[in-house]
Amino acid sequence: MRKTIPWMLAAILTLCGTGLQAQTKRSDDFRARYELKEVVVMSRHNIRSPLTSGAAYQRVTPYEWFKWSSPGSQLSLRGGVLETEMGQFFRKWVVSEGLLPDNYRPEGDEVLFYANSRQRTFATAKYFSAGFLPFANVEITHKYQEDKMDPLFTPQFTKMNDTYRQQVLSEMQAMNGGPQAWMAAQQPTITLMEEVLDLAQSPAAENDTTHFWYDDTQFKIEKGDEPKMTGGYTLINSVADALVLQCYESESMSAFGRNLTMEQWRAIGAVKEVYDALLFTTHVAAVNLAYPLVSRIREELNNSNRKFMFLCGHDSNLASIGAALRLVYPETENAIERHTPIGSKLVFEKWSDGSEEYVAINLVYQAISQLQGRTLLSLDVPPMVLPVTVEGLAANADGLYRLCDLDARMAETMAEYDAIEDVSAVGAAAPAGSPSQSAAIYNLQGQRLDTPRHGINIIDGMKTMVK
Repeated sequence: MRKTIPWMLAAILTLCGTGLQAQTKRSDDFRARYELKEVVVMSRHNIRSPLTSGAAYQRVTPYEWFKWSSPGSQLSLRGGVLETEMGQFFRKWVVSEGLLPDNYRPEGDEVLFYANSRQRTFATAKYFSAGFLPFANVEITHKYQEDKMDPLFTPQFTKMNDTYRQQVLSEMQAMNGGPQAWMAAQQPTITLMEEVLDLAQSPAAENDTTHFWYDDTQFKIEKGDEPKMTGGYTLINSVADALVLQCYESESMSAFGRNLTMEQWRAIGAVKEVYDALLFTTHVAAVNLAYPLVSRIREELNNSNRKFMFLCGHDSNLASIGAALRLVYPETENAIERHTPIGSKLVFEKWSDGSEEYVAINLVYQAISQLQGRTLLSLDVPPMVLPVTVEGLAANADGLYRLCDLDARMAETMAEYDAIEDVSAVGAAAPAGSPSQSAAIYNLQGQRLDTPRHGINIIDGMKTMVK
């Protein structure tokens, strides 16, 4: 753990040198002119064990993987500790800004925690809440049984037609020269992974898998489903994911006895980000995939009664929200992932100068040294905080966007979704008025409804458009 201390100091020094500072470096002059009114956090879950759906990763090496502290796909014990520490940092920050008093007990609807029903997301929200509001037993809103996906957080297509499908595929082909070219650009890192794993001597080699391949990649874009990739690159993605998680959990920058540089680890992380970016970050797809969360965040930023909102989902949620709203995520520092690190938070801070409301948007995450060292966070030892910009919108001299401008961008994004013609029957749910009386019907705010209403409803766990 002591070896990570210089990295932690470097992270803090880098943070202090960044031009626009949220949460930790607001000046007295800034505080004299603005008042913090609300915070909306869209969080990715913290460290988990590798996904059970990608368990083939276990066969690609003759070496033994790390002994995980949780079952497959679930939040690890380290992830719980780290998220509690992040909650403590946010508590210190909002108290210092006067948004909430210390040891606050929520009154009415001032504070809301809403998580996907996956164990790793629910547990992340629970641990964060323990650090954030230690004097309150915060209820974590979730809608379904453990490990069932809540449609609010499921990046699935709710509208589809053949022309739109081709638009999505065309944007994928335009991204970094197209899937094959982009995957080929990762070949040096893929070769490195083969060597680190000793793939040629692994159990997978018995089935002639002595090298990773990706020339059979295909995409499935259908209504009622997430965008999907098939082919060999899916295995490469799951292996890169497991390697990165093992690096976090084991507190080691080596893999199976081979020391790797930070640049090599970031390259391995980039292998996974190719997969995520192709599926979730084309704009034309993202306006469809992220519509429920964009709608919810927009509503929260216009909710005068709310002071703090915590949404907990996945990296696909952060990726699709960013692409839908044309947010420009910063290139990360002191992290393996380049854009949405494990446990990262997209933070919307709503400020008022007494006559107009503004929003600062930031990416908050723990540096790799803080993940491995389980660093106690505070205002003096903060996590990484990097500003997120909005393409096409101008921030003022204090780095704030007018809320009305951001709201207009959200409205434009939702209008793009509304303009998608839905003519596909694939995955379509029953039309309005036809659900059985026992069907569970919710709106995007998570409120139970007696009958479907115009727009998107969640009917028996499926997002359904009602006209």
